[in-house]
Amino acid sequence: MTRLTSADHALLLRLLALPTAGPLETSDRARIWDAQFAYADSAPEFKVLHHAPADLSDLRRPDVPAPVRMAAREPGFLDEQPSLVLRLGPQRPRARTVMFNVHLDTVAGQEPVTFDGAVFRGRGAIDAKGPAVALLAGIRDAATRDSRIGDEVSVLVQAVAGEEGGAMGTFGTRPLVERGYVGALNVFCEPTGLRYLTRATASATAAVRVGGQGAIDDRPGDGHNATVLLGFLAQHLAGELTGDADGHACVAGLHTGTAHNRVYGTGDLMINLAYATPAAGARLTGGLDRAVADGLDRFTKQFADVPAFARTAAEASRVTTVDWLKRGLPTLDSDRAALDRWMTAAAIPRWPADEPAFTCDAIWLADVPETTTAILGPGDLATNHAHATGEFATLAELTAFAGQISRLLQAFADAPPPMDSR
Repeated sequence: MTRLTSADHALLLRLLALPTAGPLETSDRARIWDAQFAYADSAPEFKVLHHAPADLSDLRRPDVPAPVRMAAREPGFLDEQPSLVLRLGPQRPRARTVMFNVHLDTVAGQEPVTFDGAVFRGRGAIDAKGPAVALLAGIRDAATRDSRIGDEVSVLVQAVAGEEGGAMGTFGTRPLVERGYVGALNVFCEPTGLRYLTRATASATAAVRVGGQGAIDDRPGDGHNATVLLGFLAQHLAGELTGDADGHACVAGLHTGTAHNRVYGTGDLMINLAYATPAAGARLTGGLDRAVADGLDRFTKQFADVPAFARTAAEASRVTTVDWLKRGLPTLDSDRAALDRWMTAAAIPRWPADEPAFTCDAIWLADVPETTTAILGPGDLATNHAHATGEFATLAELTAFAGQISRLLQAFADAPPPMDSR
């Protein structure tokens, strides 16, 4: 039986004690370098292939979320957010390589770190420092049981930053994938209840913005009432952005101001569009643009003769914009032919077809040739309180995940892809 040793327990407690929430999450210093050094030092049988931050040029691409591009203007933004790549065994062709990806950055909010012999508690326990430690235990177990692991089959481990905070892997996972640190089989370690998932969604985020002129409460018609306009658009969009089988809209935050005695001329309405396919993403983003235009036309007609809102109605289209903070990200729908065989041989159950997928860094393997990709890990984001107070991982579920990793590597060694694969 695969086990986590006392050294594994100590490593996880060390990782949990290190705050690794990045600058998109908190102003506190992230100790990702220290976490990755501890991780690498615990695995001397692995060779360090890469340990560095991404290049600033990686963040000057049009599909990088706008908040990330804005944050990158701050000096040193990338300096404290490196990514690490380890390799067990010699360099082998892609067809003889398995890659595992796990993120060591967390959301903000450091939690008390404890282990009572059965449950680890602390920020990152399940997402994803606990899985990171169990991953190494599983790889070691496979190499002990099967001499082909680390010899005929090379194993890559990406331990990345830039997964949380809306970074979407743009300066963590994507640059490593583009450098070629991938295998024929790629596994992203995220909480899936120990079931393998072959799909990953993406999302587009828009800010519907009013940039008008405010007014005093005694003369509200002198300005543009962003509160009324955006409130109208929020209701209109809630009714219009429905019915796509491969995506959905979330009409999210609306902000203009908090005072009772003024008319706010500026404000933002946030819309998030989650989609399972690029085609659905294109439909939803195009639909939002059209729905906003239609909503503005309706607002103009409805309020043109209301004195307090006549100016807002007349100039609604001029003062309203749709600013895309994030769009154009890929989705994953991996080829399952070989993947299903390996997973079946490893006794790993499949994620139910009718259960929604979620977004993670696996999207960056979407168009990489001669690869197949799965998302697999212990626990559940909600049940284990990931991103919330009381995050935990049980030793039993981490041990079970390590066993899955060991069996999966052995299954891959038994039936690797043809050598004409890259």
